[in-house]
Amino acid sequence: MATQLKKSYKFAFRSALFITLFLVICLIAFLWYVETEVQPLILVPLFAVLVFLVSFAIIQIRLERYIYRRIKQIYDDVSLLESSSFTSGSVTTDMKTLTEEIEKFAKDKKIEIDTLKIREEYRRDFLGNISHELKTPLFTVQGYILTLLDGALEDKSVRKKYLQRAQKGVDRLIYIIKDLDLITKLEVGDLNLEMSSFDIIELIENVFELLEIKAGKKKISLTFDMDYDTPIYVYADRDKIQQVITNLVVNSIKYGNEYGTTEVSVENLIRNKVIIRITDNGEGMSDEHIPRIFERFYRVDKSGSRKEGGSGLGLSIVKHIIEAHGEKIYVESVPDVGSEFSFTLEKTESHQEPQIVSAKNN
Repeated sequence: MATQLKKSYKFAFRSALFITLFLVICLIAFLWYVETEVQPLILVPLFAVLVFLVSFAIIQIRLERYIYRRIKQIYDDVSLLESSSFTSGSVTTDMKTLTEEIEKFAKDKKIEIDTLKIREEYRRDFLGNISHELKTPLFTVQGYILTLLDGALEDKSVRKKYLQRAQKGVDRLIYIIKDLDLITKLEVGDLNLEMSSFDIIELIENVFELLEIKAGKKKISLTFDMDYDTPIYVYADRDKIQQVITNLVVNSIKYGNEYGTTEVSVENLIRNKVIIRITDNGEGMSDEHIPRIFERFYRVDKSGSRKEGGSGLGLSIVKHIIEAHGEKIYVESVPDVGSEFSFTLEKTESHQEPQIVSAKNN
């Protein structure tokens, strides 16, 4: 694409001015030396104007031919990269401005390259993680089916047991795919939130009841930080917030110590906001993991163990749901001390009718 050139005459003007000044001084010295009868004051201005015009014309023509045309070619070549800093409006041949624009272009391209490298690394990690998550249940199902086809199908007790185990593998695949589908919808804004006001204390109590057996297996106590005698109403999607709290509490149970505690608190943040904190005294994690724990399939434990189960998408779903509400989620953690996940919600004073809101509008 051709680029409109905005010429600069600054260099030619200054160069012609210097040449003129030099030659005028030489002329004055010459006239003084030869002592002609012609008045120098008449010759000097005429000589100065003539020298300036000739010098300016020659310098400008030479610059346009040997420098400006090459600069324009550089702009035309760079514009093929579709850089907004080069293709918007006219370009200049002023050296200082040109240098600044080239430096800005180089800086922007470096940022783009660094971003692409980060995305490529994330893509490799994501593909590696998702292949690992999917191949485990797939190979499990395949193994049991092949065993049945190789002859175990005739034994009723073995057949039933293997089919049940294969079903568990299929259930795990469905679980992972559903979670991926949910994240995709949240990312593209294709998920509607059914906003309503509800008592967050009651919702947390329901989550405690649902996870009581799971927590009991590790002797972990699920508790509030204090007695909440009055309801605390928030305005959000009840089902999605229940999923958020469930995922966070399940996460605290998975990585909590035996006979540990998972404590939930609800505090006023500002006039129309509350913050919900889920705190445990489990394994904790180092600072290097915190920026990445909300990535899909990212695990602090790199050993490849999947003894705790799950899809590896729980925290990623939590982050997307909270951001779909236009809120923030925070995490603090100390190794061998515990972790605290917290998120904000809009507070209301009373019950409101449900309202459907698109996630992309938040």
